[in-house]
Amino acid sequence: MSSHFGVQEDEESGDSGEFVRSTDKHEREFLEKADEELEKVNTFYAAQEAELLGRGEALIDQLRILADVKRILDDHAATRHARGSLLGRSRSMRAVAPPSPALSNSGRYLLSGLATPQSMSDGSVELQQAQMTEGAAVADEVMAALERNGVSFVGLPGKKEGSGRGGRLQLPSTVRIDIPASNPGRAALKVWEELVNVLRKDGAAAFVHRKKVQHAEKNIRDAFMALYRGLELLKKFSSLNVKAFTKILKKFVKVSEQQRATDLFSQKSKRSSFSTSNKVLQLSDEVESLFLKNFAGNDRMVAMKYLNPQRPKNTHMITFLVGLFTGTFVSLFIIYAILAHVSGIFASAGNTAYMEIVYHVFSMFALISLHCFLYGCNLFMWKSTRINQNFIFDFAPNTALTHRDAFLMSASIMCTVVTALVINLFLRNAGASYANAVPGGLIVLSAGLLFCPFNVFYRSTRYCFMRIMRNIIFSPFYKVLMADFFMADQLTSQIPLLRHMEFAACYFMAGSFRANPYETCTNSQQYKHLAYAISFLPYYWRAMQCLRRYFEEHDINQLANAGKYVSAMVAAAVRFKYSATPTPFWVWLVLISSSGATVYQLYWDFVKDWGFFTPKSKNLWLRDGLILKNKFTYYISMMLNLVLRLAWTESVMKIRVSKNETRLLDFSLASLEIIRRGHWNFYRLENEHLNNVGKFRAVKTVPLPFRELETD
Repeated sequence: MSSHFGVQEDEESGDSGEFVRSTDKHEREFLEKADEELEKVNTFYAAQEAELLGRGEALIDQLRILADVKRILDDHAATRHARGSLLGRSRSMRAVAPPSPALSNSGRYLLSGLATPQSMSDGSVELQQAQMTEGAAVADEVMAALERNGVSFVGLPGKKEGSGRGGRLQLPSTVRIDIPASNPGRAALKVWEELVNVLRKDGAAAFVHRKKVQHAEKNIRDAFMALYRGLELLKKFSSLNVKAFTKILKKFVKVSEQQRATDLFSQKSKRSSFSTSNKVLQLSDEVESLFLKNFAGNDRMVAMKYLNPQRPKNTHMITFLVGLFTGTFVSLFIIYAILAHVSGIFASAGNTAYMEIVYHVFSMFALISLHCFLYGCNLFMWKSTRINQNFIFDFAPNTALTHRDAFLMSASIMCTVVTALVINLFLRNAGASYANAVPGGLIVLSAGLLFCPFNVFYRSTRYCFMRIMRNIIFSPFYKVLMADFFMADQLTSQIPLLRHMEFAACYFMAGSFRANPYETCTNSQQYKHLAYAISFLPYYWRAMQCLRRYFEEHDINQLANAGKYVSAMVAAAVRFKYSATPTPFWVWLVLISSSGATVYQLYWDFVKDWGFFTPKSKNLWLRDGLILKNKFTYYISMMLNLVLRLAWTESVMKIRVSKNETRLLDFSLASLEIIRRGHWNFYRLENEHLNNVGKFRAVKTVPLPFRELETD
């Protein structure tokens, strides 16, 4: 790195040296610092440019392989139909061996070992020779296409064995279509292929299957999108730095009146690679052209929808609807409170059944609404502090929720719920026998809206939510992404919600609202055992996710994280047992197990999730990178998280209150836990964002499907 801008070649070196000697000390320091920053920008740009160019070359090679493989499979589709006719005629004459794997109707081929010795032992010799000929032709073409794109093979391709087996083609390839086992279907396919490869006696065999080719095509498309985004970011980096150095020099001229020094530095910055290189522009145009041709059917609008998705324009309609629903909710809630007070529902001892039904249904939707509201607050804070949550969660910018959308969902849910409560109360006072069916109808309406296939009420968000919930429920069979374990963490704070859902399902689905009292559910032993299991489920799912990540990443921290959720399950089991048998022995076990789990959780919150207590940090007890300007906010947040983590102590205090007050207390504690989780969310993503920034992660890495196997 040069010491200052003037140390260059020949004439420029003399001019700059003369200038440095004649300038003021502060001006020399400024120019040396500017030169140092210019070198940093150049070095970073060159490294990123080389990485993107290398990724682009590899991706283009992958696209060529994909195009050749698809062409070969399409060309041989007609031959398979003709072969089917030949098989039909042959069956009428003699027993025929099963079709070769190379010619199965599923579109599956083997790159090596196209015909097995067993398949040659019986059946028509002519038919087997025809199968071998076409299978060898498919393998020859596929392997030739791979070799043209730089993929090597072991042995001598195309070499025939003279072992008396009919000249069987020996093609032990070292290439495979590598599709990550991110779901049970892909995992089963991968296990099946590995099993077949082990059982075969003629060497390694790489499957070429139409389903795998489709997955490979999707991976390559996603890789093109990620590459294009990286190129666009690097172009913005270049243009912003050009403007920055230009403005810096203009300001320097005004202050120092050293025009000659400014001209010399300007010439150097203009000759820098980040200012003059056009490789990124050329690759960007090539990527756009290839994507347009191969993935968008030459439709530019479709191509740019994927390559450069635009955020929908903000409208005032959403803000208006938020205010409308909020005002309606407040008005209806006041009306409901007045009607309930006049009817004497809360004061009368004979309305236990009504309170049980209303409490569970109202609490269920109220907790969902509160979580949506806090998520909206998170989105607002992340946007205000420029935390890129869409990149962290891998959400599409054109369909991702904004804070206004989350507030609208929260307000509309509460408005609908209070409307149902008012209708239910009117029907009850009128003596209608079906009044208690109104909360059930509300649940059915909510479920119908969640699964609605029409593009209304944020369909992309609803489908994304259901997909994430599927991944969580079937943990550890699905690959764990950031959105998956983040949502699973939310569920660990919504255990009361799951219990309310259990009661609602038992009460309404079992028909209790028509035939049986509500005690049918609450007094059942099966109901109590199910409540015990539901308390475990979120922690179990989260622990399974940690184990899945450990087996994939071999990170010991994932095992430690799983231990945190196991300790939470143990503490929950002990508290459940204590609620059934409140003896001094179980009190001590509750204190020991819950205290240990709380310490474990607090350590993980502060150190692992939030990144605090970094050794030798310039910010006491915090980390070096802080987004919020006021450090005192972080200390308050730590104390608040500590206090709310101790909410379990209420279970051992045995506070003597009435039934209604107990419900209110339980609802308040559940709400405080959701507030703690919403508060936790901000710092969790702040730490993740700072880690991404520190490692220059702005584009996701997509694994390429075609890869060469390691050979001895």
